Amino acid sequence: MKRVLYIILCTVLFAGCSEDFTDLAPVSNRNEADFYNSADDFEVAINASYSGLQSTGIYGRGYWTMFEMRSDNTDQGPDATGLARQYTEINSFTEDALNEQITSAWSESYKVIANCNVILERIPNVEMDASLKNRVTGEALFIRSLVYYHMAIGFGNIPLQLTPYISGEELTQVDQNTILGQLVTDLTAAEDALPVSYSGSEVGKATKGAAATLLAKVLLTLGEDSAAETVLRRIIANYGYELLPDYADLWGVANENNAESIFEVQYISGGIGQGSLFTNDFSPSTDLQTGSGFGRNRPTVSMLEAYEDGDLRYDISMGDSYVDLEGETIEARYIKKYRSDLAIENDSDTNFVVFRYADVLLMLAEALGETPESYDLINEIRNRANLPDIDASTPGTFEEKLLQERRVELAFENHRWPDLKRFGMVDKIQDAEPFITGTREFFYIPQREMDINPNFVQN
Repeated sequence: MKRVLYIILCTVLFAGCSEDFTDLAPVSNRNEADFYNSADDFEVAINASYSGLQSTGIYGRGYWTMFEMRSDNTDQGPDATGLARQYTEINSFTEDALNEQITSAWSESYKVIANCNVILERIPNVEMDASLKNRVTGEALFIRSLVYYHMAIGFGNIPLQLTPYISGEELTQVDQNTILGQLVTDLTAAEDALPVSYSGSEVGKATKGAAATLLAKVLLTLGEDSAAETVLRRIIANYGYELLPDYADLWGVANENNAESIFEVQYISGGIGQGSLFTNDFSPSTDLQTGSGFGRNRPTVSMLEAYEDGDLRYDISMGDSYVDLEGETIEARYIKKYRSDLAIENDSDTNFVVFRYADVLLMLAEALGETPESYDLINEIRNRANLPDIDASTPGTFEEKLLQERRVELAFENHRWPDLKRFGMVDKIQDAEPFITGTREFFYIPQREMDINPNFVQN
């Protein structure tokens, strides 16, 4: 898959769209007469949608800003000037509708949605291999759903655009549950259309398991626990995932797309514009491995203290000190999960893990509620981390214990903010970070969207 992304680098890009309005038509529509006419065209187009997930507005930076830094897991770090101030404001709930990071997340997300919409509109009328047509349709439905899920959780009421945008068309907001309901329909179709696995250069593309995992997460968000249980048991029974014995084997370039991985955003280094920023963004400054780092998305003290004594995940997930270029040991909190050896700064081969099997097991525990089976599922995760079993007699409510386990197991993987919202525990952020004087459920819709669409209202 990484090599496939290289092939399409110069073919269909998202970078040339206007910055003046929500762009719901992909750049490739300038070649409409000559494009979307063959199987090769659609494979290029779907690969461009995957490539769009790499962008700084989506998984490159936008989504960890919205889903990790917004939560009690991470903060901006000691720098609060210049560009860093935008992150500090997001962390402290003081950003406004002009925040460039949130604006970027909105615009880049709708660019990917736009490309998927054109694929889904055009592909039924093109003669091509039926199995390939079915698969590309499923991929487009999954990618669009993945982006819409983040947008619905992040912004609440947003435009739901399922067909290519027509110039002058009025955009209308719909409520979050309408978005999520559409995703149930789309992800059910995607799971049916997609293969269980791939081989060769196509490893890393969306599978049945990826669609089903997102579907289960959407159903839990809608409060449809029984339906989510059915989907999660199907993943466990049919799709061949497993917990790796060693948590350390989940991370690093050599371990990507492993047996526990369900979906990853693929990045490729080499100075071609498709490397990830994670190693530099998350590393402290003057760090020996990276040469320099921005210290962004820094684990909070609350995150550090969330790990129990003896939890093997702590040292694998985060560090609390490093050796600088002068050989001095510096105290600093930083994320380790996305570190790699870099030939060029800001050009890492490190993927972003979107879904993995541990999340499926913990979501099944959530869907079941407090039962012996739920504790068995949680303890399967805990035992790998060298922690003892818990049960109904362990202090705390079941929801508190489950949320705690999700926090340390899935740290820095963009699950914490949706989890806090789904569990009704957003106010926990203020307990962990006293400088926060108030929280909000949703981000502000970017001001330029409000200016152009006077019918929009902020959530």
